Amino acid sequence: MNRREFLKSTTAIAATSAVSAPAIFSSAKAQARQETILVVSESGPNNIDIHGVGTNVPGYEVAWNCYDRLISHEMKTGPAGQPYYDKDKFKPELADDMNIGDMSVTFKLKKNATFQDGTPVKAKDVKWSLDRAVSVGGFPTFQMGAGSLTKPEQFVIVDDNTVRVDFMKKDRLTIPDLAVVVPAIFNSELVKKHATEKDPWGLEYTKQNTAGSGAYRVTKWTPGSEVILERYDGWKGGELPKARRIIWRMVPSAGNRRALLERGDADISYELPNKDFVELKDAGKLNIVSTPFSNGCQYLGMNVKNAPFNDPKVRQAAAYAVPYQKIIDAVLFGLGTPLFGRAPGAATQVAWPQPTSYNTNIAKAKALMVEAGYPNGFETTLSFDLGFATVNEPTAVLIQEGLGQIGIRTTINKIPGSNFRTELNKKVLPLYLNVFSGWLDYPEYFFIWCYHGKNSIFNTMSYQSKEMDAMIDGAVDAAAVGDKAKYEKDVKGFVDLAFADLPRIPLFQPYSNVAMQKNISGYQYWFHRRLDYRALVKS
Repeated sequence: MNRREFLKSTTAIAATSAVSAPAIFSSAKAQARQETILVVSESGPNNIDIHGVGTNVPGYEVAWNCYDRLISHEMKTGPAGQPYYDKDKFKPELADDMNIGDMSVTFKLKKNATFQDGTPVKAKDVKWSLDRAVSVGGFPTFQMGAGSLTKPEQFVIVDDNTVRVDFMKKDRLTIPDLAVVVPAIFNSELVKKHATEKDPWGLEYTKQNTAGSGAYRVTKWTPGSEVILERYDGWKGGELPKARRIIWRMVPSAGNRRALLERGDADISYELPNKDFVELKDAGKLNIVSTPFSNGCQYLGMNVKNAPFNDPKVRQAAAYAVPYQKIIDAVLFGLGTPLFGRAPGAATQVAWPQPTSYNTNIAKAKALMVEAGYPNGFETTLSFDLGFATVNEPTAVLIQEGLGQIGIRTTINKIPGSNFRTELNKKVLPLYLNVFSGWLDYPEYFFIWCYHGKNSIFNTMSYQSKEMDAMIDGAVDAAAVGDKAKYEKDVKGFVDLAFADLPRIPLFQPYSNVAMQKNISGYQYWFHRRLDYRALVKS
C-alpha cells in the first residue's frame, strides 16, 4: 500500500505529488488534517453492534465510541504513566446523576441529550436498550448476567427522564457492569422501524448502521478495509472530542503498518509485532505505550470433553512441552508478563492473573504421555485467530515445535478473525490459542466467564466441575456481603483447582502496545483494550 492509496479515502487530506506546496499546506487543509486521526490495525470489525451475533473485538471499538452508556469510569494514572480507567470510580455519561439504594439504582438522564438524528434520549430508549441486552442471547446477555442483570422487569421507567434498575440480589459487579460496552443505549424508535418478525431487535440494521447518541457515528464501513467515523457535534455525554474525523484502515501487513507510521502517513497503530514496538521505542521518533492487559491472559485451551485432552495427564504433558521462555523472548520481546514458573512452595495469591508452577520439561512431558497411554503421541489441530496473527502465528509455531517433541503432531488452523469467535463458541476446537481479558477486574469475574460450567460462553474448553462452580459462586456472594475471609479462601481455591485440572494453560499476560506520532496525545487505557477516540488530540 502506497501513500496515495492510504490517504485517498478523504479529499480533505489527499496528498499527491502533483499538488503544489501552497495547496498542500493551505490553512483549510492543515485544519482538516489536524482534525483527522488516521489509525491502522491488523484487523477490523465484523459487526458494529455490540449486541450482534459473534461481534469480534474490533467491533467493540466502534460500539464504544458511537454509543453512550448511563455511566462510565473516571481516570487515574496507570502503570505506564498514562491515563487508566479507575475500576472503582464512576462518572455520568447519559445520566446526570446516579442514586444507589439498598436494592436498586436510579438514574436521572441528561435532559438535553439527543441521538445522532436529533431525537431526544428518553427513559423508554434506555429501558428498550437494556431489555435488548438481556434478551438477545449470546455474549451480550451473558455479560449482563455476570452483574446479575437478567430480566427486563429489572429496568423500570419512572418518568420520561428517570430510569431505575432493580437488583436481583446484592452483587458488587452490578454497577460496574452498567459501565462496560454492552449496556449501550440505542435510538429505540429508529431501530424498531427496521425490526422484523424474525429480527425483533433490529440486529441486521444495527450490524451496519449506528443508532446511538455517542460522540461518533459511522459514515462509511467497508468490511475488511476501513471504517470512517465522523464526530457528532451534538454529543452531550462529555467534552466534545477534538478530532472531527477518524479514519481506521485495516492493513494486514505489519511491515506496511510500520512503514505508514514511520513516514508519518498514519497517526496511530496497534497490533504490530512486539519486535517493531521495541525497535520503534528505541528509535525515539514515536510515542510507544505498553500496558498489561487488566485481568487478562493468553492461553492454550484444550477441549476436555473429548479425547485425547479429556485426560488430565495429556493436558499436563502439553503444559510441560510448551516453550514458555522462547515465546516471551522471540514473540513478545519481553513485552508480556510470564504466567509460568511459579517458585516451588510459593503461596497462591488472591489475584488474577498469576503464574502456574509449570516450566518447559520435555522429559517429564514424555513420561506423562506414556502414563496416559500415548507413547507414540497423536495428531490434532492447533487453531488461532488470524485477526491477531502477529502474536498468534509465531506463538503457534513455537508450541507446535514443543508439542512435536512429545509426539503431539499438530496441524495449524488459521481461522479468519471475522469467524473466530463463532468457531470458538461452538466448543469443538481440540486445541487453540486465545486471549481473554475480563472487563471487570476481579478474579471471580474472569472465572465466571472462563471456568464456570453453567452456560459460560467463554468456557470454550467444555470444562465442568461442581467444586469449581461452588467456589466461584461463593466468592461472588462473599464479595457482595464483605466476607473477606471466605472470599479469599474461595479465590485461592478456584485458582488452585484451575491449575490442577488444567483445562487451559496460561502462557503470559499480554501488553496492549500502541504506537503514536509525537503530536498525538490523550491516549487512555480501557478495560476493553481498544482506542477511545473521544480523548485523542492531534496538535
